[in-house]
Amino acid sequence: MWAWILFRISGLILVAYLFVHIVIISQGEVGGPDTLDRLFEMFENPFLAFLDFMLVAAVLYHGLNGVRVILMDFGVGIRNHKAVFWVVMLIAAGLLAWFAMVAAPHVFGSGG
Repeated sequence: MWAWILFRISGLILVAYLFVHIVIISQGEVGGPDTLDRLFEMFENPFLAFLDFMLVAAVLYHGLNGVRVILMDFGVGIRNHKAVFWVVMLIAAGLLAWFAMVAAPHVFGSGG
């Protein structure tokens, strides 16, 4: 049940992000390059960097859980669906940790 609920919540988060992303990018077209530059400077805020990290977590969860659902649709892992879920979550956590290590120097200013 929790996998289903989190799958729906992560999908809603991704739809909301897509809407906000389109609005912000369109500001560059409406307001010009200076407006877009000011928006990008605003995104250097540590809280917004944290939200980007959470976005990656939502994408990984939603995408990998979607793969799990597709596998179950083809009859793979139905009898062990909880084990398959936890394997998928371990893969997502590993990828998220890798992303954090790669992104940290850029977020904290020593590599980007």
